[in-house]
Amino acid sequence: MRHQSYSDLSLFGPSGSRKYLNATERRRFDYAAKKAPPSIWLFCLMLRWTGARISEVLALTPASIDIDSGVASIQTLKRRRPGVFRQVPLPPEMLRDLDRAFGLRTAQHDPHLATSRLWPFSRTSAWRYVKRIMAAGSIHGLPAMPKGLRHGFGVHALQSNVPPHLLQRWLGHASLRTTVIYADVIGPEVRMFAARMWRKTAHRTTRIVSPASNGIAHKNALKGYRRYRKQRSRQS
Repeated sequence: MRHQSYSDLSLFGPSGSRKYLNATERRRFDYAAKKAPPSIWLFCLMLRWTGARISEVLALTPASIDIDSGVASIQTLKRRRPGVFRQVPLPPEMLRDLDRAFGLRTAQHDPHLATSRLWPFSRTSAWRYVKRIMAAGSIHGLPAMPKGLRHGFGVHALQSNVPPHLLQRWLGHASLRTTVIYADVIGPEVRMFAARMWRKTAHRTTRIVSPASNGIAHKNALKGYRRYRKQRSRQS
């Protein structure tokens, strides 16, 4: 098996730019994808909400979608032995859209249709569709590729408190070491701790530069601090 290099296990490029879609970019991707034809829109949604690789999504058939259980059975392609499947939950709205577009329940009762691919286009065409929607959503640089959706899924999952071992299963990672790279991204909790530190620092600075014995210095310090707080509130 090929050993992964450090660059393979990093969410950042050589210059420090990220490889994953952040929350704002994911929303823009969703909005841009809605304007595409239904088949392409649903293909993009499947990438977005499963974190699966392009080839894995292209291999899906009506039989792969369990509407009642609300999961997609995805074959993990990057394994030594074939036939390794993982189940990934799908949003209820997406299941309804898939059933409406592809007639999943009806197709599942037909032996031929049940095993026919939902998206019969090639990997090259799929890549092109995703890149086009990324451009329409003003997503550029390293994240603007299908793998950016996979990385974005991993980051979003861990920041939503999904247990790492469960995310490992959803993404089809052979090792938990690969999954925990998504914990390297600063999340809301970390920013909250940093905000506390900034507030405490600002409070101490005010106490030092505003002695009550000097009225003019006190007023100037308070004015400066108020300007600082206004700038902070605008930025937030």
